[in-house]
Amino acid sequence: KLCEGILNILEKDRKTSCQVACLEALRILSRDKKVLVPVTTKRNMQILMRLAKLDTVEDPLERVSEFPVIVEALKCLCNIIFNSAVAQKLSLELNLAAMLCNLLEKCKDQQFVDDIKCFDLRLLFLLSLLHTDIRSQLRRELQGVQVLTQALESSLSVRWTEEYKAAEDRDRPPLSLQDTDCAIEALKALFNVTLDSWNVHSKNESHQFRYMAAILRHCLLTMGPTEDKTEELH
Repeated sequence: KLCEGILNILEKDRKTSCQVACLEALRILSRDKKVLVPVTTKRNMQILMRLAKLDTVEDPLERVSEFPVIVEALKCLCNIIFNSAVAQKLSLELNLAAMLCNLLEKCKDQQFVDDIKCFDLRLLFLLSLLHTDIRSQLRRELQGVQVLTQALESSLSVRWTEEYKAAEDRDRPPLSLQDTDCAIEALKALFNVTLDSWNVHSKNESHQFRYMAAILRHCLLTMGPTEDKTEELH
């Protein structure tokens, strides 16, 4: 009843402070699998997807004041999908992976979107881990390898000297914590999406994997903000 009450408020209330408070409460509650039963309906998933700006294909991310709502909604979706097989099935029906890829595209060249990007990537990782059909959809229909590789490239701030050779700057500072976390989530999702990619058929796929290999090499030469984060990144 508490979860349903929170979702009813989220469906109607447009005040940012109220939305953030409700989503924070729902995120904590959604760690309990027993509590998730009333939450995992198509209607409730769509409420959270709307708050995460996953239902607006054309609208850019312009209102910075809404960013905390987007982040909290993505966090809730991460918990719900991780803990609920019903939510995982609904994700395919609602085309959630395609919407997440679209949101990633909107994050390009935007300021203050690191948290949005990070939890978007984490959700793509979870979907590709827990649902084989979504993993296949990402690889074949949504150009998931390209989308995730570009997200990794952006997080690592790769500069190119040749087509498949990244610039080596041994004096560059360590990555920020946010960029490191984004890179780690992108790597985890890439692992899932490329898990069955041992047989590369097309010229475009060959280019994509050579491009990714160059970025992975660059990643191994990159330091995180701490020793533990560097080890996790590598």
